[in-house]
Amino acid sequence: MESQRLLDSQEQASAADPRDARVEARNDDSAGAAARPELELLAVDKTFQTRQGSTEALSDINLSVDRGEFISLLGRSGCGKTTLLRILAGLIAPTEGEVRVGDRSLWHGANRDSEALSKFGLVFQDPNLFPWFSIEDNIALPLKLRGVAKKARRARAEELCDLLGLSGFERSYPRELSGGMRQRAAIARALSYDPRILLMDEPFGALDAMTRDKMNLELQSISITTGATVVFVTHSITEAVFLADRVVLLSPRPGRIRSVVPVTFERPRALESESDSSFQEVVRTLRHELDEEGV
Repeated sequence: MESQRLLDSQEQASAADPRDARVEARNDDSAGAAARPELELLAVDKTFQTRQGSTEALSDINLSVDRGEFISLLGRSGCGKTTLLRILAGLIAPTEGEVRVGDRSLWHGANRDSEALSKFGLVFQDPNLFPWFSIEDNIALPLKLRGVAKKARRARAEELCDLLGLSGFERSYPRELSGGMRQRAAIARALSYDPRILLMDEPFGALDAMTRDKMNLELQSISITTGATVVFVTHSITEAVFLADRVVLLSPRPGRIRSVVPVTFERPRALESESDSSFQEVVRTLRHELDEEGV
């Protein structure tokens, strides 16, 4: 079975080296750096000004994310999940509060900290690939913009195509690939410069159920292999629980953290684990909390 093959590859990667050579280099940081959260949101508020008045999107968000942790952001439409992710990514500034990346503040007045920003890789629901570039060139584009030599760019793109199951399609164009394969290419592009933090806004929301399950397995494998910290926005309770170390549930209008639910099942997780009673209990708990919020 395809899911078993993916799970076996994850187990092999985890047994041989659970965090990969790049992760070993990251773990050479000082003990003090290792003790700091990778990401921190400190009393973050966000209010949007419109012609009709002001809209409070987020209120008093406090969250710490440890290095290598996988966080799922879950909540109803309009609860501020994407706004929160964009604040984390430095795409929009908080109205109040602070975002910290390691020991650095992401914002200094109206300016963003470039060193902090360099740690992020972003993946959105739409792959946003350049149609006139090959898959290989799309993946390598961030490296080209950073002045990396062509030979090194090609080598990194080839490495990522192998990791994401795109080998043999390096010279193809986006229009020639399925939606799932285009999204793999978008993830590979985000990983091209080896970011420490991967921010993902419903990247599998437009995929069919079977492809989505497969992509969840592959994302789990990527998080194990690279050791990246992941913040993942989703509307799917099952997906949130399957992927996460912790599920952060947001309540709407304005968005607030209602609860943070730990998910303690061992990794790698097989799709069959979703039918386990302990897994379903976590899902029921989150669904109950969502139902209490109302529409």
